[in-house]
Amino acid sequence: MSTTSHIKPISAPDVNVDELLSDAAAKLFRNVSDFDAVQAAEAARWAPTVWKAVAEAGFAWIGVPESAGGSGGTIADACEVLRVAGAHAAPIPLAETGIIGGWLLACAGLPLPDGPVTVAPGRPDDTLTVTVNADGSATLDGSLHRVPWAAKSDVLALFDEASGKVIAVPNSAYTTDLLTNMAGEPRETVTFAAASIPADAVAEAGPQVTTDALRNRGALSRVMLMAGALEAMLNLTVDYCEVRQQFGKPIGRFQAVQQHLVWAAQDAALTKMAAQIAARQAARGDARFEIAAARSLANECASTATRQCHQAHGAMGMTQEYALHHLSRRLWSWRSEWAHPGEWSGKVGRFAESVGPQNLYPLITAGSAHLS
Repeated sequence: MSTTSHIKPISAPDVNVDELLSDAAAKLFRNVSDFDAVQAAEAARWAPTVWKAVAEAGFAWIGVPESAGGSGGTIADACEVLRVAGAHAAPIPLAETGIIGGWLLACAGLPLPDGPVTVAPGRPDDTLTVTVNADGSATLDGSLHRVPWAAKSDVLALFDEASGKVIAVPNSAYTTDLLTNMAGEPRETVTFAAASIPADAVAEAGPQVTTDALRNRGALSRVMLMAGALEAMLNLTVDYCEVRQQFGKPIGRFQAVQQHLVWAAQDAALTKMAAQIAARQAARGDARFEIAAARSLANECASTATRQCHQAHGAMGMTQEYALHHLSRRLWSWRSEWAHPGEWSGKVGRFAESVGPQNLYPLITAGSAHLS
């Protein structure tokens, strides 16, 4: 069944992303992250073939400066690759290796590993304590929760706000307890037992790195993945409704089904536009308002669009043999990652409150530039 939709997606204007990069990413993920690859990754908790292809193409380190060992390009470029990866449910730590973990290591001048990087999203139940010793080394004790692909990552990139240090923690320094999110992606508990990290793996974070900046990048990564998955889920649903027939005609011709498609199309278009605007603004500088707004919108749209698409599919959408669940389960999982309850909608509200009613329209139209 074709996954090309006749509903034309809406694009945000003036997004400075190389179309050749987007096309190349789409071709690669279409070839390596197909239905069978995603199914196998959920069973094995890893997708070595997908990771190898993405890494060899240099996509894992887009957005990380070449001077730091990355592939170069802007954060907007990296976000576009993430959007394409989300559309193909790519079961690899692409966001963690590039725009989150790779960025952390590059800002601190620490080398990138050859393999994947992971980052702890920062949760209230984390118990990690970091001690920076006089010789520049660090000692880690305690645990971190819901860390993506920790067992398969070469390095866990940590930012310790108290000391202002970034720590490149090798995989050998911790143990993992395997858990997964709803999509079957590893989200592991990482445990340290007085782990000693050498001084050459500990460095000053640099002025760009703050807890807020880290969380913004984490949230932006999930927005981009969700934007891709929503568009792919819509396309899959439209195609199904053109092929599936009832009473002698495609079910997509029935008004009740068309209503589902219209709502899903609206959600996919809104999320994609908000995601691209946030990525564009992040490439320019401060994007805290755009990211918070896009994160809040993506969460709402993921809930409603998933419901609409599953309704249009009926029982077919609930089967393991059909690809819809690869997208919908990831959307529901990504909603809660890099997000505490009410965190991003609360930020949008506080931004609006901080500028006052007379400046609400300039905030909406100028975004983070108005907050500066």
